[in-house]
Amino acid sequence: MSTLETVKQAGEAGKLLPSSVENITAWLEGGFLPEWAVSAIDELVAQEAWDELNNRFYQMIKFGTGGMRTRTIGEITPKAEQGTPTEQGAPEHPAVGSNMLNDFNLIRATIGLFRHCESYLAEIEQFETPKLVIGHDVRHYSRHFCELAASTWTKLGGLAMIFDGPRATPHLSFSVRYLKATAGVVITASHNPPHDNGFKAYFCDGAQVVSPHAEAIIDAFKAVDAAELPAFLEKDLSGVVTLPESVDEAYYEALEDNVLDPEVFEKATPKFVFTPNHGTGAISAMPLMETFGVEVHPVEAQMVQDGRFPTVKSPNPEVKSAFDEALKLAEEVQADAVIATDPDADRLGVGARDKNGEMILYTGNQLGSCLAEYRVSKLKEIGIVPLEGSDNAALIKTFVTTPLQEAIADAHGLKCINTLTGFKWIGEKLKHYEEDLEDRLFEEEGLAINYDETDLSTRVSLLLDYSTYYVFGGEESYGYLASDRVRDKDATGAILMFSELMAYLKGQGLTLGEYLDGLYLKYGYYAESLLNLYFEGAAGSQKIRNIIDSYRTNPPKEIAGAKVVKLIDFGRDDIDDADAKAIPKEDFYFVELDNGYRYAVRGSGTEPKIKFYCFAREDVESAEALNGVKAATGEKVAAMKEALEADARARAEA
Repeated sequence: MSTLETVKQAGEAGKLLPSSVENITAWLEGGFLPEWAVSAIDELVAQEAWDELNNRFYQMIKFGTGGMRTRTIGEITPKAEQGTPTEQGAPEHPAVGSNMLNDFNLIRATIGLFRHCESYLAEIEQFETPKLVIGHDVRHYSRHFCELAASTWTKLGGLAMIFDGPRATPHLSFSVRYLKATAGVVITASHNPPHDNGFKAYFCDGAQVVSPHAEAIIDAFKAVDAAELPAFLEKDLSGVVTLPESVDEAYYEALEDNVLDPEVFEKATPKFVFTPNHGTGAISAMPLMETFGVEVHPVEAQMVQDGRFPTVKSPNPEVKSAFDEALKLAEEVQADAVIATDPDADRLGVGARDKNGEMILYTGNQLGSCLAEYRVSKLKEIGIVPLEGSDNAALIKTFVTTPLQEAIADAHGLKCINTLTGFKWIGEKLKHYEEDLEDRLFEEEGLAINYDETDLSTRVSLLLDYSTYYVFGGEESYGYLASDRVRDKDATGAILMFSELMAYLKGQGLTLGEYLDGLYLKYGYYAESLLNLYFEGAAGSQKIRNIIDSYRTNPPKEIAGAKVVKLIDFGRDDIDDADAKAIPKEDFYFVELDNGYRYAVRGSGTEPKIKFYCFAREDVESAEALNGVKAATGEKVAAMKEALEADARARAEA
């Protein structure tokens, strides 16, 4: 019996989903698969690896508004894929499958992006060659995918530019603007497990693609005929440009904008332990910290770039175990703080000693709030932002980031903009502010400027007069940004901001914990907690969908004894931000309870999980009462999470 006949029988017997049968058939009959890929499918069918085949083929890979992120190595690896493994033990070939990140889907994405860029340039009457900058991290196949995308782009008639090795994701964001490219791509799966990889798309403003480009690229991706793929499977790098060191140097120079008061480093020298968790973080972070006089002790074993991330359970600085080796070294050298970045160096996690000398790890909400307070206060102190604040100065955060930052903005007389989850929305805001400045300045003064080449103080002054100055922004998932010359969260920039804050605090004889407690005494105690529920594979995808849909059809009435008083449905309700701009529709909910607590619900855009963000606020009457308030609030939030998980699991099976 042939493989196709066996596949169809498995479908009839309910072992394979109808969509899996359809996609396997299309791939086997499409004529675009090389011999090894056909053999890999034959092996999996012969093994009756139905769950594996469903996970690989139950859907066409989703090219979302930011790109793709999924498995590139299957749970089961057939011999035809294994071939001659790489030096790090990865199979010779990325996993075959319509739902996997492999050569076939990467080529489709590159072709789709190229065709949209070509159409866009014609539409704006810029008749030039589409230019693409590609960066990549240290993961399995990252360099291969980078080169394959570059080869595909040049075969299509475009100009492709790549780095000589791994670079941080924000480095790519900067380089798109610096090189005036049409688009950019980063090959990364951020902090996902080693078996994953991704294709993250950026547009000419240096930010991840958003509407209308996102939808147009998705349509172009879907329109690529499988018969086109074989012509691009063999790489040709003869026309690909490798970028010079000057591009790196320009990025490092731009990062220095993150330091507001270099003099604090003359008064106190912070001592850090640093780990890039085997990723790209060390490339720029180490030299820049040393430039400002920070004493840095790297975790040497984790400085080695390795896509297996062999010394950590997870390379995610949101996870405590990512700090295990750094914490050991911190005790040896008696460091003031530990800092960790994820594999593509856009996220930063930190720990700092408390007044008793214990190293405490801080959340993205906590660090972001401390950075926001320090930076706004310092900008006022040095005369960049008026002491009374300004409606033309903004702090930008995502809806699921702590409302403490709204309180900080309000107290300082700044506007606070909330966006949907994802740094692309913060990037979009920066684009609008840049365009508003250019339009108004030309309309009212007849002047045109080169935005990126205008020095920081002049740019800030013009933005405050004619548009909106972006003071600081971030998201709870350990992402922060202050320099508008980068349009994605930037761990290296955040390291410089944290270094300045720690130097200032050390000079004042304060700890980070004492500084944060000062915010709680000033603004109230804010507590946040995240509940992640994982549902893997095709069946898991349906369970996540069940939960999301049920919030609309059967909204909750109470959680942990607290009644629901309001549900905001971002997929149906019309919601404007503080700039009076409409928030795009998305399956995302905010639920308010009668005890003043709130939570948000959304599916992850990058991992097979659903996320519940819990928010609490309590008044604090005195410094002596703060610890008691923290403990009582923690108990309430824990009960809230327990109730949310039970409710979600019931909804998943409905």
